[in-house]
Amino acid sequence: MQTSSLATQSLSDEDLRALRRAKHELESPALAMKLASIVGAPLEKLISRMPAFANEKVTDATELALRKCLSIAMRTLGRRDSASPLLVPDKPSNLLHKFAVATTGAAGGAFGLFALPVELPVTTTLMFRSICDIARSEGEDLTAVDTQLQCLTVLGMGGTSASDDDADFGYFIMRGALAQAVSKASSEMATKGFTAHGSAALLRLLHSIAARFSVQVSEQIAAKSIPAIGAVLGAMVNTVFIDHFQQVAHGHFTVRRLERQYGEQTVKAAYQTIDVALDT
Repeated sequence: MQTSSLATQSLSDEDLRALRRAKHELESPALAMKLASIVGAPLEKLISRMPAFANEKVTDATELALRKCLSIAMRTLGRRDSASPLLVPDKPSNLLHKFAVATTGAAGGAFGLFALPVELPVTTTLMFRSICDIARSEGEDLTAVDTQLQCLTVLGMGGTSASDDDADFGYFIMRGALAQAVSKASSEMATKGFTAHGSAALLRLLHSIAARFSVQVSEQIAAKSIPAIGAVLGAMVNTVFIDHFQQVAHGHFTVRRLERQYGEQTVKAAYQTIDVALDT
């Protein structure tokens, strides 16, 4: 208890407020609850009504979307002179990315599950760019392999797989569950470069992230499975979808920024003293 108190005192007031915001973002209500409030129906019922082939479509589309994001990271983010204009401003362009994702959601709302193979890779890529933008705003070096993989793992931190035993233990357990896979993949990418694209370590990391991310995608698709959902509600669902992952990204990269300043153990101890229930 004394260690936690000392850890809290070692952070400046401003940084402690930033850590409190980060915990709010990382421990915010599940995506399923947010989507249910938009569509006015519990997602469990909607998911159970989805056709059997939908799960296979979601899995395939999720894998493809993550591979596309990884390809973008390895081909473009490693070049210091090729940064997108969206990644230049001091503050991340969250609203711009939300608008873009809402546009793809409108199309998905109009065409339903059949739009998934086309819409999801586009939506996920836009979300990934937004996550990178947020990482950059928190002082991360987007040319670093570890940063690129950390951006990708945000998509895995935003949800849990059905068999995930760590789902109820909070941010640091979720992050730790991916840490070893990230470390091995990062090491291979650092030494082999783009030739590591198909390496075993990288594929294992992608599979782990996909297992978690596909849960969130299934919830998003279920929210759009209501008959005649239309373009407007489809856009709203997608906006909630990206907003959820933007919150996770803000929280995750704030914690990493503070860890670079104060050390991992100090930040973790301070994080654990914050009661989000009392702060709300």
